[in-house]
Amino acid sequence: MEISDAEIQQAEQRMHQRLASTPHAVAARYDRRVSRIMVTLSSGLELAFSPHLVEGLADARPADLATIEITPAGLGLHWPTLDADLYLPALLDGVFGSPRWMAGLLGRRGGLARTPVKASAARENGRKGGRPRKLATA
Repeated sequence: MEISDAEIQQAEQRMHQRLASTPHAVAARYDRRVSRIMVTLSSGLELAFSPHLVEGLADARPADLATIEITPAGLGLHWPTLDADLYLPALLDGVFGSPRWMAGLLGRRGGLARTPVKASAARENGRKGGRPRKLATA
């Protein structure tokens, strides 16, 4: 299947129209003072988020977070020293990584939750002798 020059030009026009109507990154930096990635969008909105929330950035050193490249369309961020990428539309939807990464992140938060029900269950477990010990298998 061959694509004509006219079809390519139409696709490029659609891309330019979409980019003009969709916020995209115009600047990105890592702010060491507050440990946040700062992204300025074409709409004037500035986003700040913790790198610990993002797959591929969670364990990164500040020096590795300092170099951020914006993709040509402005829809992605790339950290060359970490070989990590972040798609901005996904970020705006609250997606900071793969489904497995997100599930782990939510699981950790749930495990840290302190609710009266959880405290009551822990007390009841304590009365029964606590959590059963795992037996070592040979």
